[in-house]
Amino acid sequence: MKLKGKVAIITGASSGIGRAAAILFAQEGAKLVLAARGRERLDQLASEIHTQGSEAIRVAGDVRDESFAQELVETAQRQWGRLDIAFNNAATLAGGGPTTQVSQEDWRTAVDTNLTSAFLSAKHQIPALLEAGQGSLIFTSSFVGHTVGFPGTAAYAATKAGLVGLTQALAAEFGPRGLRVNALLPGGTDTPMAREMNGTAEAMAHVASLHALKRIARPEEIAQAALFLASDASSFMTGAAMLVDGGVSITRS
Repeated sequence: MKLKGKVAIITGASSGIGRAAAILFAQEGAKLVLAARGRERLDQLASEIHTQGSEAIRVAGDVRDESFAQELVETAQRQWGRLDIAFNNAATLAGGGPTTQVSQEDWRTAVDTNLTSAFLSAKHQIPALLEAGQGSLIFTSSFVGHTVGFPGTAAYAATKAGLVGLTQALAAEFGPRGLRVNALLPGGTDTPMAREMNGTAEAMAHVASLHALKRIARPEEIAQAALFLASDASSFMTGAAMLVDGGVSITRS
């Protein structure tokens, strides 16, 4: 059990990659604080984890709210006395479409949800992670805005690229104190967000064709990569933008 005795926060835990990571982390022995906006889906996830014999607490709220970031850390420390892992995975597609038609409100929603929330989360998670010892802080970024540019994704790409910069700065700042900070960059993954972005089966098939493996990932495959970054298997990794993208970044056919 790679995470036995560890305590982890996972944001965006109610669906997609976050949900798959929560189930996997629990199977690997972690105690979890599950965060998302939708209480009903969090309740279902927590119930599933409890049925497997693992421990999880769900906290519903908005990652854009700094008090919510603080509440998640306080919940972990109050319940289990520590925080070892933080997987900041929540995101939105707000601000999609032709750039000249993106409203300032949608741009701000994308920045606040995808980037500012990660900063606020890290701000409150880092002291607890340092207190526990050699912690692991993970952000879900994307190949979009890092190795590949797509039309109509300016806000999403900018915020996801910003997470790589945040990762590098925090890794340099807190590495001397034993904290590892890494960004996970998935390729196309079969999540509700991906289906919303691509809209039709034909669009999803086109995205799959862009990958060297000619398919998109299952959320469980990306969760395995998150587990690697969370566990001691990646003990000498920090400041990395780790592509888990099925070869979409290197494919031109």
